Amino acid sequence: MTPILETKGLFHDFQGLGVLFGLDVTVVAGERHAIIGPNGAGKTTLFNLVTGKYIPRRGSVIFEGRDITSRPIYWRARHGLARSFQITNVFPNLTVFDTLHASVLSRHSIRLNPIKPVSKMHEINEEVSTLLQRIGLGDKRDVPAGMLAYGQQRALEIGLTLALRPRVILFDEPTAGMSSEETHRVVELIRNITEGITLVVIEHDMEVVFNLADRITVLHHGKVLASGPKEEIRNDQRVKEAYLGESISCTFKFKN
Repeated sequence: MTPILETKGLFHDFQGLGVLFGLDVTVVAGERHAIIGPNGAGKTTLFNLVTGKYIPRRGSVIFEGRDITSRPIYWRARHGLARSFQITNVFPNLTVFDTLHASVLSRHSIRLNPIKPVSKMHEINEEVSTLLQRIGLGDKRDVPAGMLAYGQQRALEIGLTLALRPRVILFDEPTAGMSSEETHRVVELIRNITEGITLVVIEHDMEVVFNLADRITVLHHGKVLASGPKEEIRNDQRVKEAYLGESISCTFKFKN
């Protein structure tokens, strides 16, 4: 199994308050890997280090065998590392089509010009139309993004990450704030559109985790408590104790 993304000995703090303490995480190419842990375990900080929002105090981030620890965010995105955030962030006045269109144009490094109108770029338009169908928003192409239901905005954000044609997608709590029906639809969407793409996901809903993930890494107090196949993690007593020691909202929900 070939690693596509690794962190080696990551340390990070905020004004002297330690958050991560020598974190080693390995994600294998093509797998769906969940990062879980009680609140404050360091999950989002890990994502921020991997995507370049933060630079670690010590340690390194390796992507496809290359040290990218000091690379800027845009470089990582252009080289196949995409991220979706916990809070939806769309341009409310742009239509769904125009939102994805702008993202695809950006990937192709194409800007508007009077000599070659965007409307004539048939290949680009076809790519956007195909992407709309993949994320289930084909009938919403002319709807302003701000008018979409919450779950549909999530689907649009997923489309924005796909427009970059990433090799690794990082999802930060993709079902946060959703109803059970919306959650089911988004989980099925993620499962379908990430076929053949490496997925790393932070998620508190354990039903979602066990439905999506092949492997799970558990963080606790800024360290890796356990990492392995989901059935192994499900039966790990240390993991159960870590969750049951937190508030009821973080209690581990072991479901088949």
